[in-house]
Amino acid sequence: MNNRSVGIKDVAAAAGVSVTTVSHVLNDVAYARVGVETRERVHEAAQRLGYGPNRVARALRTQRSGMIGFISEEIATTPHAGRIILGAEESARARGYNLMIINSTSTGTDDSRESDVADLLDRQVDGILYATMYHRKLAVPKNLAALPSVLVDSEDISHTVSCVIPDEIGGARSAVQTLIDAGHSRIGMINNTDDVPATHSRLQAFRETLAAAGLPFHEDLVQSEHSEVPGGYEAALRLLGTDSRPTAVFCYNDRMAMGAYRAAAELGLRIPQDVSFVGFDNQQLIAENLYPALTTVALPHYEMGAWAIENLIDAIEGKTDLALMAHHPTILDCPLVRRDSIAAPRQ
Repeated sequence: MNNRSVGIKDVAAAAGVSVTTVSHVLNDVAYARVGVETRERVHEAAQRLGYGPNRVARALRTQRSGMIGFISEEIATTPHAGRIILGAEESARARGYNLMIINSTSTGTDDSRESDVADLLDRQVDGILYATMYHRKLAVPKNLAALPSVLVDSEDISHTVSCVIPDEIGGARSAVQTLIDAGHSRIGMINNTDDVPATHSRLQAFRETLAAAGLPFHEDLVQSEHSEVPGGYEAALRLLGTDSRPTAVFCYNDRMAMGAYRAAAELGLRIPQDVSFVGFDNQQLIAENLYPALTTVALPHYEMGAWAIENLIDAIEGKTDLALMAHHPTILDCPLVRRDSIAAPRQ
C-alpha cells in the first residue's frame, strides 16, 4: 500500500482497534488507558503499513515542533566525542524527535553563545542540549533558561541547568587498581597541566587508590605536561629515564599514552614486559592501534548523549522536572577496556 494513501482508519482496521485508540497510542497520550499488548499491535500495524502521524498536525495540537536544538562545542570535529551526537540522535529518533545541530566554539564569547541559543529559539525548538568537548565547569548562556535544557559533559556553575558528566574518579580508580591487581607497587602517573576537573579528579583518584592499597605516594612519580602526544612523550622521558623508574604508568589520556609508548621504545623498554601502561578516554583509533593495544578507561559519550535526550524529552512532555536534578550532576560510569598493555612486573 502506498504510504500516501494510508490513513489512521487503515491502521485501526489492521490492528483491530478504534481510531481513537490509534491516535492515543501513536501520540503517546499520557492519560490513555491502553494495554501493552494493544500498544504493540498498533505500532506493528502502523509500521507495516508505513503510517506516521502528520507532523504539522501534531505540532499544532501539541504546540511542539518535534525538534531539539543541539549546541556542539567543537565536539562535532573531535572523533572520540562524536558518539555524544550519535547517542543523542538515536534516542531522539526513537522518541519521534529530530536534532538541529549548531557547532559552536569553546573560545566563544558570552554574546556568541547566547546568539547560538537565540538561533535555536527562533527556530522554535522544544528543548536544547549543550555539549562541551571535554568535562569542565561553565557559565551557561542566560537565555538557555527559556527552554528545558541539559548540559552534556559539563557542569553549570550556577546549578540552574541539569547536567550529565563522566565518573572521572571512579574510572581513574579502576585504572590504577588494575595495575595494583597485576602486582605493581611502584606506579607513576602522567597528568595534564590544564586546570580542568579531570586533571584534579584523576590525580585525586590516583592518590586515594594507592592509599587504599597501602602503597606510598611519591611526588616525583607524577609528571605533568600538555595533554597531547608530545606532552606524554616528554613526561614519560622524565618518568622512565631514571634507575628508580616505576614499573607501571597511569596516563591522563590515550594521546599522552601514545607519546609515552614512543618514549619507552627510545629508552629500550618493552611494553608490557618492562613497563605497563593504562590510559583514559578509549579513543579507539589510538588505543586499538598501539602495539601492544592499550588498556584504557572509556568515557561514556554515547550514554551521556542518550541520557540527556531521554530526560530532556521527558521534561518537554511534562513527565519530569529538570530543576529537581540541577543541584547535583548525574554521573555515569567509565568502564575499563582491557587490552594488552599490562603485565605483572619483572622480579
